[in-house]
Amino acid sequence: MPLTDTSVKNAKPSNKTYKKYDEKGLYLEISPAGGKWWRFKYRFDDKEKRISLGIYPDISLKEARTRRDEARNLVANGIDPSEKRKAVKISKFTSSENSFEAIAREWFESQKSSWTDSHSSKIIKRFENDVFPWIGSKPISEISAQELLICLRRIENRGAGDTAHRAHQNCGQVFRYAIQTERATVNPSENLRGALSPVKKEHYASITNPKEVGELLRAFDGFRGTLIVQTALKLSPLVFLRPGELRKTEWVEIDFDKCELNVPGPRMKMRLPHLVHLSKQAVFLLKELHALTGKGRFVFPGAHSKDRSMSEAAVNAALRRMGYDTKNEITGHGFRAMARTILHEQLGFKPEVIEHQLAHRVPDALGTAYNRTKFLAERKKMMQTWADYLDKLKAEANAPQ
Repeated sequence: MPLTDTSVKNAKPSNKTYKKYDEKGLYLEISPAGGKWWRFKYRFDDKEKRISLGIYPDISLKEARTRRDEARNLVANGIDPSEKRKAVKISKFTSSENSFEAIAREWFESQKSSWTDSHSSKIIKRFENDVFPWIGSKPISEISAQELLICLRRIENRGAGDTAHRAHQNCGQVFRYAIQTERATVNPSENLRGALSPVKKEHYASITNPKEVGELLRAFDGFRGTLIVQTALKLSPLVFLRPGELRKTEWVEIDFDKCELNVPGPRMKMRLPHLVHLSKQAVFLLKELHALTGKGRFVFPGAHSKDRSMSEAAVNAALRRMGYDTKNEITGHGFRAMARTILHEQLGFKPEVIEHQLAHRVPDALGTAYNRTKFLAERKKMMQTWADYLDKLKAEANAPQ
C-alpha cells in the first residue's frame, strides 16, 4: 500500500533500522535514532542497486516520488542513476577546480615573484573587487566574450576606465594561461579589443621648465620639516628613482667610496638590481643624513618606528606643505619625467642612456632589455652633469631679480 504524508510523519524509530515501502522502488528507511532516509531500489545490468533520494522532512513524499521517477527514467534510457550521480559530482568538482577564480589565482601565484609587492597587490585586488564576484565561480571554458564584456563595462561605467582596461589585460593573461595548461581552448578577451572606451594616458605631474625647476629647488632649502624628509626631497631629483625605490633605501646599499647606490632587484619595478651613480651633491646630502640615521637600517626611517622606512606619502605631503599641487604641478614620481625631459632637450644626452638610468626596458639590437652596467661611463657623467645643472638653476632662482 503506497505511503501517505501522515504515515511518513508518524513513522516511529525501532530498536533496529526498518523500511516502509511506497511503490515503484521507493521506500523510507527509519533508523533507531529516528532519522528517515528516502531510498530508491532498482535493477541495472541484472544487479540490484539503490541510491539515496534525500532526508525527510527536508524532502517530502511528493518530492521523493519526483526524484524516483527521474531515476526510473534514466534506467529506462540505459543510464545507471548511481553512475550518473558520480559523474555529476566529478563534473562539479572539476568545474570548481577549473573556475575562472581558481585558475586566475594559480596564474597569479606563478607570476607574482616577478612583480613588486605593490604591483602584485593591485592585480589581486583588481580581481577580487571587480572580476571574481561576477565571473569567478564560472568554469573558465564556459565564459563568453559577452559575459566578460558585461563585467568590464561594470567597471567602466563607474568611471574607472583605466581599471577596466587593466582588468581586460589581466583577464586575457588568465585565459591564455588556461589555454596553455589545457583547461580552455578559447580566449574571449581577444574578441573585445576596442570594445572599451579609450583612456587618455595620464602622466605623473612634473615640472620641466628649467626656471620653474630652479624655483622648486630653492623651495626645498626653505622646507620647515624634518631633515629626513628634506633630504628625501633634495635627493629625489638627483637620483630620479621611483618614490618607493628611494624611501626604502638602506645604508648597506650605499658605497661611499665608489659613490654608488645599488638598489636590489626585489625593490625595482622590473625586479632587476639597479645601479645609481651618486653625484658629489648626492653624496654630501647622504653623509649629512648619516650622522642622524646611519646607525639604523634605513636611510629614511619612519617618524614612528626606526624599523620601518619613511611613509609612502611623505614626499608628496612635503610638496603640498610647500604649496605645490601634487596632482597638477609636481609629484614625487614626477622627478623622473623632469630628468628625462631636461636631460635630453636641454643637456643633449642620448635617450637610451637616460632610459637605462631610469631602469626602463629598452631592448637593444641583441634583444637585451636592461643591463645595470650598460652605458656606465655615460651614465656617471650624466648624473654629475645633471646635479651641476640643478645647482645652476637653483643659483639663478636665488639671484636678485
